[in-house]
Amino acid sequence: MSPRRFGTTALLGLSLTLALSACASSGSSSDDAGSDGGGSVKTVPAAKGDGKTLTIWTMNGDYTDETIAAINAEFTKQTGADVDVQIQEWDGITTKISTALSTANTPDVLDLGNTQVASFAANGGLVDLTAYKADLAQGRTWLAGLEDPATVDGKLYAAPGFAGARAVIYNKEIWKDAGVTEVPTTYEELTADLDKIKAANTASDFSAFYMPGQQWAAGMQWVWDAGAEIATDANGTWTGGLESAEAQKALNDWKTFQNTYSTKASQAVDTDNPDFNQVFADEKTSAFLSTTGSIAKTLETNPDLDADNIGTFPMPGLSGKTQPAMLGGSDWGIAAKSDAVDLALVWTKIATSPQMQDDYVVGKDGWIPNSTEGIEAAQSVINDQQKGFFNAALNSKATPAAAQWATVEGDKSINQFFSSIATGSKTPEAAAKDFDAHLTDTL
Repeated sequence: MSPRRFGTTALLGLSLTLALSACASSGSSSDDAGSDGGGSVKTVPAAKGDGKTLTIWTMNGDYTDETIAAINAEFTKQTGADVDVQIQEWDGITTKISTALSTANTPDVLDLGNTQVASFAANGGLVDLTAYKADLAQGRTWLAGLEDPATVDGKLYAAPGFAGARAVIYNKEIWKDAGVTEVPTTYEELTADLDKIKAANTASDFSAFYMPGQQWAAGMQWVWDAGAEIATDANGTWTGGLESAEAQKALNDWKTFQNTYSTKASQAVDTDNPDFNQVFADEKTSAFLSTTGSIAKTLETNPDLDADNIGTFPMPGLSGKTQPAMLGGSDWGIAAKSDAVDLALVWTKIATSPQMQDDYVVGKDGWIPNSTEGIEAAQSVINDQQKGFFNAALNSKATPAAAQWATVEGDKSINQFFSSIATGSKTPEAAAKDFDAHLTDTL
């Protein structure tokens, strides 16, 4: 899932300003890359590319021109090769990438949404990067929500680029008026605070915490916090996991939270109708769970709101830790049909390097970096609003690395699964039984 789907186009806006042609042959093929089957570890080889051009596809809005230029400059310095950057639009991109990966005229490196990687890897379109993982990580620990969906059957098919996470966004003034002045750090503190806010705001259309019943990415945070999974893979066979005891407890806890603190009208709806950013901007709720772009959208919708009165924090979990945040983001994949895999590896290593992550992905673009160490390094340069999202990403998850996962999102079955529980049209047990069967059949 790319964070562009989260609506992060205004990440560098008011609320979040930071303190700060397919190429000719290089004599290497995709057969030279990746794992050799023996578990060997390789370093990215030095490559000479004088007179050659590497083709890079990047998605519109993911990286700034300044960041891509910095990566390209370092790449040309190291290899002598030029770079042809081609900006891609989101409309129809999955089909376009699938087609490109199957042709000889493929781009060499592609900017992929983290949950897209599995489907392209399953079709044989991406180079296996497993043997180069340690060298590409360069001493850092990649965020699980980026690395896990890029890992298929134990093999790595893309290197993490950047992330976007969900955190609680709240109205400080509404909370203060209800007597809440400290950010909650435990689930018990959060619910106690919301009880105070609910008691102080009795209008029927006000919710202490607005959570649409179909907001499955939010609901899954309860499931993951309990140690359960959407689905698990055993020797290539995926099985739905929401009937487990851990998942059932989590789903009941989520229903209690949703029914207690959100409006009854929200139980059957998604985040777009009504737009939950509008609900927050209209001060019909004191808090909701969303991504960075929601702050800028809120301020655009209601210019009278003071940006300083909008705060963020990671969602506390019943586990005693922050809930695992659903992570969207970008990974860099190398086309299996590229005739310049050695050059592509060099470019990818530069793009994922600590310097580019710290100075550009964070420092220029404002994205969450690809590693826990990068997040820690960013603490001194990001503002308080950003910290909620950056810290939420330290404990992150993503959707199953299954080739057919897009079908589950596309048919909206997971949205309906959660809303059926929120509305009470199905018990968590009955809903999970039906949905697990659908997951097993589909994945």
